Amino acid sequence: MITGAGAGLGRATAREFARHGAHLGLIGRDGHRLEAVRSEVEALGARTVVVSADVADARQVEAAAECIEAELGPIDIWINGAMTTVFAPLHAMSAEEFKRVTEVTYLGNVNGTLAALKRMRARDRGTIVQVGSALAYRPIPLQTAYCGAKHAIKGYTEGLRCELLNEGSRVHVTLVEMPGLNTPQFDWCRSHLPKRARPVAPVYQPEVGARAIYWAAHHRRRQLYVGVSSLLTIWGNKLAPGLMDRYLAHNAVDGQQTGEPEDSSRADNLWQPVAGDRGARGRFNAEAHSQSAQLWASTHRGEIGFAAGAALLLAGALLGGRKRRRRPLLSRR
Repeated sequence: MITGAGAGLGRATAREFARHGAHLGLIGRDGHRLEAVRSEVEALGARTVVVSADVADARQVEAAAECIEAELGPIDIWINGAMTTVFAPLHAMSAEEFKRVTEVTYLGNVNGTLAALKRMRARDRGTIVQVGSALAYRPIPLQTAYCGAKHAIKGYTEGLRCELLNEGSRVHVTLVEMPGLNTPQFDWCRSHLPKRARPVAPVYQPEVGARAIYWAAHHRRRQLYVGVSSLLTIWGNKLAPGLMDRYLAHNAVDGQQTGEPEDSSRADNLWQPVAGDRGARGRFNAEAHSQSAQLWASTHRGEIGFAAGAALLLAGALLGGRKRRRRPLLSRR
């Protein structure tokens, strides 16, 4: 099950799972985009059921889960990826806008988790993947509602993990912390900025995030950082939060805007989906990275540890051999 499957990271994730032979239940608001995704993943060999639903409505999410299980069987993996945001300073947002971002990004995640748990706890198996963000640990200006929602996801997920451990449950919950991704959200999420919104650099293609989600769904890692920027952001905030405040105050406002003026009359997806199929990628292909060395290292820790250990043993053996060869010969009497 993938929520937010019609575009962006959710769409890239659907393709990634389809390549590995998964059957897919896809949830999103726009039925036409879901049908486009269905065509893509079925061409890759996946059996697919699509359901148009707003994740902010718990009843719609539950009905979608019932429908998809009736067609495809028990849900093994549930991926909570639906989101929206408003690009604006807090004072420029209305209470209704802030509430809507929270309902979709945070409560939509909760609704998906509740539907997954209802089924997985009874079977004592399954994995829930929470699509998180480095911004849950280090919020930035101009996205206070979104940062708050991602922080809330982290908080309740960690509490849920403790509950499942207390039960002795084999249901696994993992957080995948994303960097800035090149998705269509910067062209259809609501914005009150004077210039067009952009992701904080460095930018990664959504397929990098999709590979991380697939890996996390099949390994019992409690959380996975994606991209060196996520790692540095999270640890930088732990070590020097005040310094991060000042750095972001001076750099993250302009850093989230291009030099192009925003079209204040364009449609946005806060309340209704924007028409048209935008695919998985946004308009930042020229700068977006298709690979992450940090993610590779994080998902290959065993191999790296083995190679490092072997290198140390070899270095020790060579050093010991040199010392033995340098011993002076005993002089004859």
